[in-house]
Amino acid sequence: MADDSVKSEAPARQENENGEKKSSQKAVSSNGEAENQTLSKRQRKKLLKQQKWEDERELRKQRRKERKQQRRLQRQDEEGGDSQSFRKRPRREVTPSSLRMVVDCSFDDIMLIKDVRKLHKQIQRCYAENRRALHPVQFYLTSLGGQLKHSMDEKDKGWVNWKDISIKTEHYSEVVAKEDLVYLTSDSPNVLEELDQKKAYVIGGLVDHNHHKGITFERAKELGIEHAQLPLSSFVRMNSRKVLAVNHVFEIILAYLEKGSWQEAFFTVLPQRKGAVAVDQDGTNTQEKEEEDSDSDSEPDATEPTEKRA
Repeated sequence: MADDSVKSEAPARQENENGEKKSSQKAVSSNGEAENQTLSKRQRKKLLKQQKWEDERELRKQRRKERKQQRRLQRQDEEGGDSQSFRKRPRREVTPSSLRMVVDCSFDDIMLIKDVRKLHKQIQRCYAENRRALHPVQFYLTSLGGQLKHSMDEKDKGWVNWKDISIKTEHYSEVVAKEDLVYLTSDSPNVLEELDQKKAYVIGGLVDHNHHKGITFERAKELGIEHAQLPLSSFVRMNSRKVLAVNHVFEIILAYLEKGSWQEAFFTVLPQRKGAVAVDQDGTNTQEKEEEDSDSDSEPDATEPTEKRA
């Protein structure tokens, strides 16, 4: 009797389980239908579109590969099948200059941290421009320390791996012989006409918004080294002051080495906000001269008779 009761309970239990499964399946299907019903037509369309996009991902990848291969074969046919023609185009022929450029970073203690960070960016620009220049100079960074070094360590840790630059903690007068030094400062009465390849030209690493006017000129005199200003006034007239950023002076020197013309160098580098206008050798603005010529052309000739008005 016990065996019969166990046997009778087993089918009953099985039926209950099957019934529960069916009911759960019905619940799931009903939930799915409910979710579909809650989605708007636009949402369902968007969902289907997204699903199609995912399904065709590999197909799109394969098509891109085929197009790339087809373009490669087409270029080979156009070039006569020479695979060597697909190598990268060579860089311009670079001829390093023996000229030395020094950025003097000994003004760290008189600058605000925000100005130190600006100097850091200007030095980064100098380094980048020298690396891509046609005639790169021998670049020196001297008196590195204090706030500037901290900013470089914090914002640009890769500076320790910079190439083609000599970074020194010493003062520039301890790195380069004094007789080779020329300090570039706008306060100097001497005007730089030509660049001497044997000299080392120093740029004051100072961003102070004219709070310490003439300090670079004074330091050059204290050390007893040569000093000069760029021939800016001879070729350019600007709306703003003649004091240029460190990277602008550096880039002007690089441009002059490439072009051999101060005027071309100035107008290649100077930003438009400076309002630079070309100056002729007689000291007049080229723009003013053109306006005068146009005015004179438009004026009637005094010798010609004028028509009488009725």
